[in-house]
Amino acid sequence: MIEEIRLRDLGVIAEATLPIGPGFTAITGETGAGKTMVVTGLGLLLGQRADSGAVRAGAAQAVVDGTWLVPEDGPVAERVREAGGDVEPVGDGRAELFLGRSVSSEGRGRATVGGRAAPAGVLADLADELVVVHGQSDQLRLRSAAAQRDALDRFGGEDTASALRTYRAAFDAFRALDAELTELTEQRDARAAEAERLRAELAEIEQADPQPGEDAELTVRAERLANVEELRVAAATAHSALSGDTEEPDAASLLAEARRALERAGDPALDDLGEQVAEVGYRTADLAASLAAYLADLDESGPHELAAVEERRAVLGALVRAHGSLDDAIALRETAGLRLAELDDDGERVGRLTEQRDAAASALDDAAAVLTAVRTAAAERLGAEVTEELHALAMADAEVTVAVAPGSESAHGRDDVAILLAPHPGATPRPVSRGASGGELSRVMLAIEVVIAATDPVPTFVFDEIDAGIGGAAAIEVGRRLQRLARRSQVIVVTHLAQVAAFAGNHLSVVKATDGSVTASDVRALSGTEREAEMARLLSGMSESDAALVHARELLALGAARG
Repeated sequence: MIEEIRLRDLGVIAEATLPIGPGFTAITGETGAGKTMVVTGLGLLLGQRADSGAVRAGAAQAVVDGTWLVPEDGPVAERVREAGGDVEPVGDGRAELFLGRSVSSEGRGRATVGGRAAPAGVLADLADELVVVHGQSDQLRLRSAAAQRDALDRFGGEDTASALRTYRAAFDAFRALDAELTELTEQRDARAAEAERLRAELAEIEQADPQPGEDAELTVRAERLANVEELRVAAATAHSALSGDTEEPDAASLLAEARRALERAGDPALDDLGEQVAEVGYRTADLAASLAAYLADLDESGPHELAAVEERRAVLGALVRAHGSLDDAIALRETAGLRLAELDDDGERVGRLTEQRDAAASALDDAAAVLTAVRTAAAERLGAEVTEELHALAMADAEVTVAVAPGSESAHGRDDVAILLAPHPGATPRPVSRGASGGELSRVMLAIEVVIAATDPVPTFVFDEIDAGIGGAAAIEVGRRLQRLARRSQVIVVTHLAQVAAFAGNHLSVVKATDGSVTASDVRALSGTEREAEMARLLSGMSESDAALVHARELLALGAARG
């Protein structure tokens, strides 16, 4: 709950401290005194957008500080620590949380959470756990379909919560299986396509049966066959020079003659040279034989062999273009078998996952049906109880219907929830956010919160002039219901009706004082005769009226008796 709020230079409020505390706090004051600045300041502490126009005229900045009492260990304390701040333990598992917000006249803002600077977004995160605000122009809790669904689920209590937990478990299980199956199916298709491509490539490679280095060898062979005549003349000329059949002396004959000459000389010093000459002769004979074999090979070649070589080169060239090199193609032939085994379709796994997903879908359908049934039953009760509350809030002919209709599937179920209002008999029920006036919407909000609070209270409610457009006995009923709501939650109400303020346990008055051209407001806690005077002013506008004071005392006695 909120323990205290401190305001400085906010609107017409120069400096004020609001002691809130538990139960029902009513805030009253003259028109223009700055009552709404209290709600504005609270909104700043809850992360709402900072407006430099809220800074008091002549001031450099507006500052709002708040002290909350929160569980020492819980979602609020955890979020504060995540932001770098902390809470101050006060005993009994409770702790004080300090929040702050400032906005300069130039529009710059600063937020503090648990003693540490933090983004304003952290305040907004905490707001959902701390306060629910209802204003004439800001009925946030009734504007969205999600908020209406959440209100119904809160009212449904543990039955709805249990059904929702079961549904979400089934929803998560189905989504996980469906995602796994989808991924596997997509991969299977990709694997099948890759396997088909590999089989085609492997068939092409196996048909070509390339050998390592074959492309280089064929290149050399093709060049040779393309120049066969020039090669034949060159080889024949060289062969004739080494060991020819012509009358001209050849190298072999000349070497043989040189060897014989050295042997005939009979000089031991020339024997070694003669052996060297003989060795050269042997090598010359070998060269001549190689040239003869080369010429014989050329003689066997012809145009048909060149065509065959070029055809083979074309086949290997296609493999090189497809795989980058002949070696890569040969390597693929060696590894493709293993890869194809890996890419075999896992039909058994797909079938098993399909069965599991179908079973999960059936379980999800069952869980969704149970959740819808529980919500439908709760919706009927909620509509009836809210309608009964409205009858005592100056809406005697109004009827609220909570409709549960089929919607899109999400983690929250398959239901669209709409709170509908028929303000009088014969009227077509319409969504409350569009078919109700501001005053009606405020009272519908109050009725819903009073009903729901019996099963799922929230820490703090703030109502900004929820009593607009009503008076008399209806206003007394509004006060009673706010008092009833305050038994489970902290309730702060900005009101102009004495009938409402009479039921508050804590009455704060925003007092305006005028000094020349400067207007400033302060906040005072009222009790005793001061409170009677303020109640009389609310009733008649004249705090000195005896009749108004008598009526004020009667209302205060009524509120105290109800407390």
